[in-house]
Amino acid sequence: MKQIIFHIDVNSAYLSWTAVEQLKNGADRDIREIPAIIGGDRQSRHGVVLAKSIPAKRFGIRTGEPVVNALRKCPEIEMFSPDHGMYSRYSHQLMEFLAGYTPDLEQVSVDECYMDFTGIAYRYPSPVEAALEMKDAIYKKFGFTVNIGISSVKLLAKMASDFEKPNRVHTLFPEEIPVKMWPLPVSELFMAGRSSVETLKKLEIYTIGDLAKSDPALLEIHLKSHGKMLWKFANGMDSSTVHSQKEEAKGIGNSTTLAQDVTTLEEARKILLALAESVGGRLRKAGQKAGMVSTEIKYADFRSVSHQRQLKKASNADSVIYQTACELFEELWSKEPIRLLGIRTSRLSDETEPEQLSIFDFQYAKPKDEKHRKLDQALDQIRKRYGEDAVVRGTFLK
Repeated sequence: MKQIIFHIDVNSAYLSWTAVEQLKNGADRDIREIPAIIGGDRQSRHGVVLAKSIPAKRFGIRTGEPVVNALRKCPEIEMFSPDHGMYSRYSHQLMEFLAGYTPDLEQVSVDECYMDFTGIAYRYPSPVEAALEMKDAIYKKFGFTVNIGISSVKLLAKMASDFEKPNRVHTLFPEEIPVKMWPLPVSELFMAGRSSVETLKKLEIYTIGDLAKSDPALLEIHLKSHGKMLWKFANGMDSSTVHSQKEEAKGIGNSTTLAQDVTTLEEARKILLALAESVGGRLRKAGQKAGMVSTEIKYADFRSVSHQRQLKKASNADSVIYQTACELFEELWSKEPIRLLGIRTSRLSDETEPEQLSIFDFQYAKPKDEKHRKLDQALDQIRKRYGEDAVVRGTFLK
């Protein structure tokens, strides 16, 4: 049976959930029907637009832009402060509801998830009819709308859900790519950030179709590995699978939202080092080793991207986690300002579990690994006895 993947995305989630909550509490108007935004403060004119209504969009207001710009475009716009506790509650309720269809869900942010529909496809006349039923059931139960994209791979399902909004169901199967995806501006491609798009335009690549038909070797020269990845995405190539919530829970990670956007590799490496130390320490405290490391980036415009890599040998060493996270970061980063960085480990195993070593491990890797292990253990003991700040790397003193 052909794999069927749904991508389910709440339409303007923060604003929709605020509207639903207000209506529940007796509001006499729906802020989704007037120019309104979530984020920032009218008096201080600080902050960024986290979500916008469709009427606000007509004024040219964009998610991620400064609130002061939104006020210039529409001085009478209604502004509401975010309530992340309430958003988390609605998100949890939605995921719990979707799990009633199938547990094969992968939540990728507070307002979107992938669903592997393959195992329950036999229950419905077609995936489209199932998605329409699901979409309408969500609106009837919760009062907010979603878009659902359908494909045989995650990437194309994600692209499909971003087609015309709100409250729509779209398909984007591989055979539909030339008609539905290739005519779109290259900026519409998943993971094509502003910096990458500007580089592509200099190469006279304006549409996703132009990118799909271009020479991947040329793209690698100008955009390194990110260029090859964009070429694959433009051609609908994606081998990733849906990882259920249960599987995702079997991991240890940490992330940090930054007080100021990070714009240099040096700054990002320092943050990744601190995160790697935190994750490594938690792994050792739990008596676990990780077989997989992933790095997450959230950009200033709130787009999130992540990439993972399987380790050659399971480890809980700070240095191994840090090095892997940095390599993944450099593959992912589009040179745009970063709002959040995160490291997550998965495929955990007991650190006392025996491992099979090759002759090369004995000859070259073991002394270095043992040195790192003893160093990490010594630092853990000092921090446990005298506090987390008892030992600080020199690079963090500035």
